[in-house]
Amino acid sequence: MKQRMDDTGRKIRVAVVGASGYTGVELLRLLISHPAVEITALTSESYADLPIDEVFPSLFGILKLACNKFDAREVAKRADVIFLAVPHKTAMTAAVELLPSGRKVIDLSADFRFRDPAVYRQWYGVDHAAPEFLKEAVYALPELYRQQLTTARLAAVPGCYPTAVLLGLLPLVKREVIDPDSLVIDAISGASGAGRKPDLPLHFAELHGNCRAYKVACHRHAPEIEQELSRCLGREVLVTFTPHLVGTVRGILATMTATLVTSQHVEDLRALYQDWYQNEPFVRILPEGRLPETKQVRGSNFCDIGITVDARTRRVVVVTAIDNLVKGASGQAIQAMNVMTGLDERTGLQLPPLFP
Repeated sequence: MKQRMDDTGRKIRVAVVGASGYTGVELLRLLISHPAVEITALTSESYADLPIDEVFPSLFGILKLACNKFDAREVAKRADVIFLAVPHKTAMTAAVELLPSGRKVIDLSADFRFRDPAVYRQWYGVDHAAPEFLKEAVYALPELYRQQLTTARLAAVPGCYPTAVLLGLLPLVKREVIDPDSLVIDAISGASGAGRKPDLPLHFAELHGNCRAYKVACHRHAPEIEQELSRCLGREVLVTFTPHLVGTVRGILATMTATLVTSQHVEDLRALYQDWYQNEPFVRILPEGRLPETKQVRGSNFCDIGITVDARTRRVVVVTAIDNLVKGASGQAIQAMNVMTGLDERTGLQLPPLFP
């Protein structure tokens, strides 16, 4: 395993812009134990001038940095790699200010995921402030764009739902085993995917013991999924995507079904997945008779995948599970950073799932 830090042998200095959100604190949880980095700067507009261990008491005695208001020049001066854990619209402005410094920028928002600014405008309701960077940004799903990440200075971390969905579908789509026009995707998420900002539907009394579909036929992750599947196939792909919210904090469980274009035995499909992901450290193909569960991946950077076939309807059923805050956000961002800086991509991420 490569363990170099940077070309000078020193630790890589990292900053977290937006450290007081859920993805921000998850970045801190993982980066604190990363052997090749040093956390050197934190920003938060809501908690400026407060020590981070007052914002998150779990960090008491572990991390003593204070949060500051965002100042691009100051952040670039103090860091080599900058994570943007801020909302869309905010991230693109910050990136424009940071990129001229020569620093590597890893954006966890949606601002650089789309290659077409018109698609961004359609789904996010604003004109993109930096369309010139959209084609340069690398979609930071290492299992698909690892080579491009090695030379990237701007990485766009995928959404949590697209991560779970794309990892579940890539072997089938790339090998043209399914009819992509028959794809139906149902996915369930915990409440942390909506962020830390208070919202009535996310209050405990509203959410606990409940499960509901939301943003049906209009969720912003649908065009992201379609973009990447279309790029894989070289033609437009549209999907039916329905997200659901359940009364838990972490986890995504995605179920994808599609019509098989030829008769396939489940053993052959499982062998396809095992071959496709044999060198991927964070993708686990489950054995026959087992399907993923969110608890099996909680707190880890794993994506678990299970496959079965409904012979009666000639449809394949793929189920994936990830932790939306780790492989669906902050863990994947660190995995991308490792690739971008020449580290073994497992560095700092070899955490077993939490149990119970």
